Amino acid sequence: MKKPKFKVDKHILTPKHAKLGEREKAQLLEKYHVSSKELPKIMKTDSAIKELGAAIGDVIKITRKSPTAGESVFYRVVTDV
Repeated sequence: MKKPKFKVDKHILTPKHAKLGEREKAQLLEKYHVSSKELPKIMKTDSAIKELGAAIGDVIKITRKSPTAGESVFYRVVTDV
């Protein structure tokens, strides 16, 4: 696979991605009464999270700009399938 000439995670069109700590992850799952298996998935090989050092099972917080809400937050669990 050819290496990109720029950092995808720094591109203006890529929303902010952040890896949650174990405590934040537990609070999130408790707040929404879900398990990590019930969260939407993001591949470990996704270009936007490569620099985060995310492992399988980690939860990624994605913050997108929204014209109506100002900001919207999504969560994804890292997987390899």
